[in-house]
Amino acid sequence: MPELPEVETVRRTLIELVAGKRIQAVTVNLPRIIQRPAEPEQFAGALAGQQIETIERRGKFLRIILDGLVLVSHLRMEGRYGVFGSDEPVEKHTHVIFHFDDGTELRYKDVRQFGTMHLFERGRELELPPLNKLGIEPLEESFTLEALRGKLAKRTTKLKPLLLNQEYIVGLGNIYVDEALFQARIHPERTPDTLKPAEWKKLYEAIRVTLARAVEAGGSSIKSYVNGQGEMGMFQHELLVYGRKGDPCPSCARPIEKFTVGGRGTHICGKCQPIVKAKSTAVK
Repeated sequence: MPELPEVETVRRTLIELVAGKRIQAVTVNLPRIIQRPAEPEQFAGALAGQQIETIERRGKFLRIILDGLVLVSHLRMEGRYGVFGSDEPVEKHTHVIFHFDDGTELRYKDVRQFGTMHLFERGRELELPPLNKLGIEPLEESFTLEALRGKLAKRTTKLKPLLLNQEYIVGLGNIYVDEALFQARIHPERTPDTLKPAEWKKLYEAIRVTLARAVEAGGSSIKSYVNGQGEMGMFQHELLVYGRKGDPCPSCARPIEKFTVGGRGTHICGKCQPIVKAKSTAVK
């Protein structure tokens, strides 16, 4: 699933490709992609004549800002956008096509068919699902060390599931949680109550630095991810632990381990990220 760096890269490339274009018509080939309004005819009718002003991001969601509407799009596992000429062949698994009045088309392709699109009146999208319960953005000024601790410090769940929970911090997925925890030298099964102040600082800095570097590299192309211009990301060449089971740790040369935490495949170095149990406060 595309995470914050990949969605941010798609956002930036799509701005270059479609900002200022006016939608003439919309073709919906797979109705279940459209969540709001549920009827594809209403969706297409509302978008006809709308001009794309810009594209923003909230967590892993794209916010396509139009004249008076906002289209909220989630790519899920393998969704992707591309701009084509109207005379170019339509590829298999192309589920939604936005036809522009200049003869070009923005096409949404999704092999797994898990992507979603919600259409809102402008301003309402932040008040309603799926955006209304999202947490803080890790690359904005609101994401501070104090904010991170405020969201997580009182939780008793293992760290990795907490960091993956979009109601606390948005945009983090399996790749960048593994990478940030390794950079901070923190085991993913530790709980917030075991973290010392210095470790909170390391985790905060690791999240920001890892995501910023990934955005700069255009994201990670692990499976099928490409940006709006069809280009692969390059950060997969900089990954230190994710997807490297059995490879030597870049810090100590011990083989990278893979196991499951909260139902998700997880990569660590057992030496650099030791598990630490909370001290018992029970009366003996």
